[in-house]
Amino acid sequence: MKLDMHCHTKEGSLDGKIPIFEYIEILKSKGFHGMLVTDHDSYNGFRNYRDNLKNKINDFVVLKGIEYDTIDAGHILVILPENVRLLLMECRGLPVRLLQDVVHKNGGILGPAHPCGERHLSITRTRAFKKNPDIMKHFDFLEGFNSCESQQSNMEARRLAYKYHLPMFGGSDSHHPDCVGTAYTELQSTISSESELIRYIKEKRTTNYGGEYYQGTVKGKLGILNHVLVEGFWFYNRFASMCRSHKRKLALSLLND
Repeated sequence: MKLDMHCHTKEGSLDGKIPIFEYIEILKSKGFHGMLVTDHDSYNGFRNYRDNLKNKINDFVVLKGIEYDTIDAGHILVILPENVRLLLMECRGLPVRLLQDVVHKNGGILGPAHPCGERHLSITRTRAFKKNPDIMKHFDFLEGFNSCESQQSNMEARRLAYKYHLPMFGGSDSHHPDCVGTAYTELQSTISSESELIRYIKEKRTTNYGGEYYQGTVKGKLGILNHVLVEGFWFYNRFASMCRSHKRKLALSLLND
């Protein structure tokens, strides 16, 4: 079974340019059997699929995930069982260790996206990892190939996975149509739900991954100015996390009730 495991939709990500329906059509035309929707701190892309497309799409699996913005460890991909609804996942700003505990207590799995990429966005370039590299032991997988990263970044990610014995995913991280399906993850059995994928990964079953490098990334176009954008993200994430602090505390209190 062939999937794209890192997908941003127009409905769910502010910087996404691809409607979920178009996403599915492109992937199907490229021979994919499914996708993991991983919008930034939002399930809106998946909700659009669930409410408008699920009963119209055949022979293609759309799985619900999220790319969560932690306050201290960059972007983390999270997959929860289909019957679990956590408001907290749409409230950016949790520290990574608390995120790991919440996800595991609710039967989910999680792993770093582009773990060796940009400063602030990627776990190995953050204070949480530098303070305690063995935080990697509390993840279930990591992204071993990301189409929007450099060859060096992906190579370092694979080394990290081998060191901590983590399964690897391939994902396009696509925000534009020409990037969709440039990376893949192949599983040795058919997956039809989030719970089945979670079980597959927990059992350490084989994942094959790979793809081609996307040449149209924002950082590629901006060059050295991309550093300004990356540093700006740090301030944006701090501000956005502060704005969601009340909602996040409320969601945490509901978990503890």
